[in-house]
Amino acid sequence: MQFDLKICTADYHSFSLEPYTQLRLARLLFPPPPHQPLPAPLAPPPQGPPPAILPTHLSSLHFPTGHQPLSPRRAPRTTTTGHHRRRRSAAIMAYALNVPGNLINTAAFPQARTKSISLRSFKPYAVLSSKIMHHVEELSVKSKNLEVPIMVNSCTGKMGKAVIEAAVYAGLNILPVSFGSEEDTSRSVEVSGREIQIRSPYEREHVLASMFEENPDMIVVDYTVPNAVNDNAELYCKVGVPFVMGTTGGDRERLYKTVDDSKVYAVISPQMGKQVVAFLATMEIMAEQFPGSFTGYSLEVTESHQSSKVDTSGTAKAVVSSFQKLGVDFDDAQIQKIRDPKSQVEMVGVPEASLPAHAFHMYHLASPDKTVTFEFQHNVCGRSIYAEGTVDAVIFLAKKVKLKAEKRIYNMIDVLREGNMR
Repeated sequence: MQFDLKICTADYHSFSLEPYTQLRLARLLFPPPPHQPLPAPLAPPPQGPPPAILPTHLSSLHFPTGHQPLSPRRAPRTTTTGHHRRRRSAAIMAYALNVPGNLINTAAFPQARTKSISLRSFKPYAVLSSKIMHHVEELSVKSKNLEVPIMVNSCTGKMGKAVIEAAVYAGLNILPVSFGSEEDTSRSVEVSGREIQIRSPYEREHVLASMFEENPDMIVVDYTVPNAVNDNAELYCKVGVPFVMGTTGGDRERLYKTVDDSKVYAVISPQMGKQVVAFLATMEIMAEQFPGSFTGYSLEVTESHQSSKVDTSGTAKAVVSSFQKLGVDFDDAQIQKIRDPKSQVEMVGVPEASLPAHAFHMYHLASPDKTVTFEFQHNVCGRSIYAEGTVDAVIFLAKKVKLKAEKRIYNMIDVLREGNMR
């Protein structure tokens, strides 16, 4: 399709979208009417130019007398007159505005021999289009963010694989390199159809610096092991690459100091599940606004995770921190950590199918005389909630880098507040 639809927003800021992106954005924002069923989703071709055929339901748009509808069975001509360009632009405009094609007057478009068409010159829909195009522009920024390259360490771990799967589904660009353990070094693995080379821990700095030089927009995602958290963070800071730290454990004070001192972009959170983070934020707000309101209350905390998780839940520690501000006398060492599968099924109620991947948290508060009790519980089966949250964090961080925002440590609450999650 050989034309360029130039979008003009309310403040007359104009920008152009390639034709294939135009169709995808229009399809996402403005589905066809019920009597025009949506065809199968458009998927970008692996190679070559974008398809030059309008979706089937676009071809049925009605045009004024003398105008022929576009046929979905043949591509529009690559060399066209101004009239044909305006007619095809009108088809997209009608679809985007969700109005019949005969309401689009092509005479309202610029008469110059140009491939661009601007909503600014489209007078009948100036007010409506400015609102619509605001959303188109917002989604366009997201679409560009989805092109950011990411490097996932370690890609052979269960969380690493889950993140890559979610990232591929979201359209992120997975770099074919990852850091792993010594036994995994110099071998290739396939994750979600992507071939990834595992590199030795001894060549990490050279490899990361080279990758960052080749991909200056890259983001590193870290789901390694607790005893590697600090060394990895120091490496990312030394090279200057933005990163999302999903690994819990390690020396957290040292971690935050390292990143603060180096002034790199980073998202660090003990919990990547968006809904769980919202609960944590609620607890923090309550602690800030009502400090000491649970003074004298006793607290019991139990957390259950898959047996491979060696450290105490960072989420449980975060909730305990809020309870401490509320006046509860409780130490992190008192958190009951359950890793025995039999106990997890019988005591906690974890489904057997979820034993390899779950996160159950229970908090029990009791007044000094035991006449008043409060219980909080949040249970997660599987890893998808964390993987999807991680992808949102990557997109959020990529946007901060692109906008040259403040270089600092962000967390998942910042991601939530941004309001641009998928």
